[in-house]
Amino acid sequence: MSMDVAAGAEAPQVKGKFLGILICWLLGNGSLFAWNSMLTIEDYYVHLFPDYHPTRVLTLAYQPFAFGITLIMTYYEAKMNTRRRNLAGFSLFFLGSFALIILDVATKGRGGLGVFVGVCIISAIFGTADANCQGALVGDLSLMCPEFVQSFMAGLAASGVLTSALRLVTKAAFESSKDGLRIGAILFFSITCLFELVCLLLYTFVFGKLPIVKYYRSKAAAEGSKTVASDLAAAGIVAEQQAQVEEDPQKYKRLTTKELVMENIDYMFDIYLIYVLTLSIFPGFLSEDTGAHSLGSWYALVLIAMYNVWDLIGRYVPLIPCLKLISRKGTMAAILARFLFIPAFYFTAKYGDQGYMIFLTSFLGLTNGYLTVCVLMEAPKGYKAPEQNALGNALVVCLLGGIFSGVVLDWLWLIGKGW
Repeated sequence: MSMDVAAGAEAPQVKGKFLGILICWLLGNGSLFAWNSMLTIEDYYVHLFPDYHPTRVLTLAYQPFAFGITLIMTYYEAKMNTRRRNLAGFSLFFLGSFALIILDVATKGRGGLGVFVGVCIISAIFGTADANCQGALVGDLSLMCPEFVQSFMAGLAASGVLTSALRLVTKAAFESSKDGLRIGAILFFSITCLFELVCLLLYTFVFGKLPIVKYYRSKAAAEGSKTVASDLAAAGIVAEQQAQVEEDPQKYKRLTTKELVMENIDYMFDIYLIYVLTLSIFPGFLSEDTGAHSLGSWYALVLIAMYNVWDLIGRYVPLIPCLKLISRKGTMAAILARFLFIPAFYFTAKYGDQGYMIFLTSFLGLTNGYLTVCVLMEAPKGYKAPEQNALGNALVVCLLGGIFSGVVLDWLWLIGKGW
C-alpha cells in the first residue's frame, strides 16, 4: 500500500481534515436536499393536489423504499461496494430532481391523479437514493474521525434549513405574481438539481483523494475491510491487505452484524425512538393540524423552518464536551422523556396560540438533532473499522425504521377529522 498506515501519524495531523469536514457537511446536505425540497414546497403540492394529503402520502411513498433497500444493503454491507452505492445515490437524487421539473413543465402545472402518481414515483426514487447514500456514508464515515460523522449529520439538518430559507425567499419573491407558487417551485428544484450535481462531483473527484480520508480507508483495509477497496483504487492506492484477509481470515475476524446489534441494542432503540416520535409530528401534523393563525399560508413554512434551524443547532451542541451526553442510560431516559411532546403538541394545537407552537416545534428540532449526534458519535467507539462500518449501517436502518414508523403513526392525528 502506498500509504504507510503502521507508521502513520495521528489522524488530526493528517492533512485535509478541515476540507473533509466541509465536504462531509455538503454530502450530508446532498443526501436530503432533494427530499427536503419536496417537503418544503408542500404549500404548492397542497394547492395542486388538495384531496390527496400530499405531505403525508409523499412521505409514505418515500419511506418504504428508503427503509427496505437500506435493510437489504445492511445485511450484505460487508460485500457492498460503498463507492458505487454513493455514486448511484447522488445520481438518482440529481435525475429525480430534474424529473420533477420536466413533469411540471410537461403538464403545465396541472394537478390530477396521474400527475400525483408521477410525483409519488419520484418520491420513491428519492427514497431509493437515500438508501444508497445515507447508509453508505454513515458506515464509511463511522470508521473515520467522529467529527466527520457529526459534520455529515449536521449537513442533513442543514439541508432542511437551506431548503426552508430558499422556500421563504421564493415564496416572498413570487407571491404576488400570477402562478407564483409554480414559478417558485420550479426555481427551487432547479437549484436542487445544481446542488446534487455538485455533491456528485465532490464525492467522485475530491473527497476520496484527501490525505486524511486515504489514511482512514487504508487503515480500514489493513483491518480487513472490503468496502473501501473501490474508493482506495479510485484514489490510486492498492489495498494489499485484501489478499492477506483471504489467506488468514482468523487474523481479521470481526463481529457479525447480529453480534454488533446485540451489543448495541440500546443505541438501536435510541435512534429508532428518536425518529418515531419526531416523524409522528413532523411534517404532517405541523402542516395540516395546527389550525388557522395570523401567519396564514406562511404558518406551516415558519414551523418547518424553525424545526430545521433548531435541529441544525442541536447537532452542533455535542461538539462542546461538557454538553455531550455520554451515559447510555441517560441517553435512553432523555429519549423516552421526549414522548411528552405528543400530549404537548395536542393541547397546544387545540388551545395554544402560534407562539407556543413555534416554541414547541423548535424544542422538538433541538432535541432531535442533539440526541441523534450523541448516539452516532458514541456508538462506533471501540470497534475495528469493518465493525464500525457495519454498526453505522445498522444504526441507519434503525433511523429509517423509526422514520417509517413515525410516518405511519402520523396518520393517527387524522382520526375523527372526517378525511
